[in-house]
Amino acid sequence: MRIIIEILLMGLALLIGAHIVPGVHVASYGTAIIAALLIALANATIGFVLRILTFPINFLTLGLMSFVITVLMILLVAHNMSGFAVSGFIAAAILAIVVALIKAIFGAITGD
Repeated sequence: MRIIIEILLMGLALLIGAHIVPGVHVASYGTAIIAALLIALANATIGFVLRILTFPINFLTLGLMSFVITVLMILLVAHNMSGFAVSGFIAAAILAIVVALIKAIFGAITGD
């Protein structure tokens, strides 16, 4: 049940982030939920492998490489999905920051 709530909140965060960040377009809330699910799956599979392979760089950059991998996963999903578009790396990076902040606010409200 918690995973479903996390995906729904991530979809809402993506939808809010798309309204805040220029260069990001999400067609509907349903599209945002599907994009959130695909981003989570991409981070859990491809992102996990990339984080293992780039561990030394990630260690040296104090975690910045993990952020870059997350941005790349957003770009990958946006490239392969209709209804969710990101204009470039900078827009995806700002979207990742905005979504993380919104999720932190949701976590503070729910007490997680």
